[in-house]
Amino acid sequence: MPRTRIHNLSISLDGFATGEPQSAEAPFGHAGERLHEWMFRTRFWATGASSDHAARGSAGVDDAFAERHSVGVGAEIMGANKFGPPGWQDDPDWTGWWGPNPPFHTPTFVLTHRPRAAMEMEGGTVFHFLDASPVDALEVAGAAAGGQDVRIGGGPTVVRDFLAAGLVDHMHLVQVPIVLGRGVRLWDGLEGLEEAYDVEAVSSPSGVTHLTFARRAVSSPSA
Repeated sequence: MPRTRIHNLSISLDGFATGEPQSAEAPFGHAGERLHEWMFRTRFWATGASSDHAARGSAGVDDAFAERHSVGVGAEIMGANKFGPPGWQDDPDWTGWWGPNPPFHTPTFVLTHRPRAAMEMEGGTVFHFLDASPVDALEVAGAAAGGQDVRIGGGPTVVRDFLAAGLVDHMHLVQVPIVLGRGVRLWDGLEGLEEAYDVEAVSSPSGVTHLTFARRAVSSPSA
């Protein structure tokens, strides 16, 4: 059965998945790239950025987790703040942070209160813009995924909304040993979330901790 998955979502020790303020020059605010440095050092990232850099990427624990990001995914859902900086809706030429060939290569659904026409990019990515609830967005993305899984790509507000609605089957978080102090927190309003999941933690020599949340099977009532 297709699942709803989250991968490679980095959070600080105090639970922030992005800093502030976000802008075109600083997509993650004052956090800069510190939340994602662990991934930039992996072979998965180096290969995706340029095959010339693959030999310089790590093939260790971080790489093993990072590469699961794309396997078996047929569609992505992301929030407006992942697609662009504040005000991108007023720029008809804005096509996202990733250039003409975004890394998704699937139908990608951007949740925004100001939808626009779909945009077909190179490499198979097609951006669709929806004003929809998590439940409705997942129904649309699931239909487009062709029997594969749907990835919830972030940012933290969208991830939190899907978690609160009970729609996430698998989540991979990466706790990075930094304290941001401000930004957008993942955990607010999610008290007791762990009760619905089996949680595993794997420490990496890079200093990050990989946390995997797998939804527990619901037991059938006894006859």
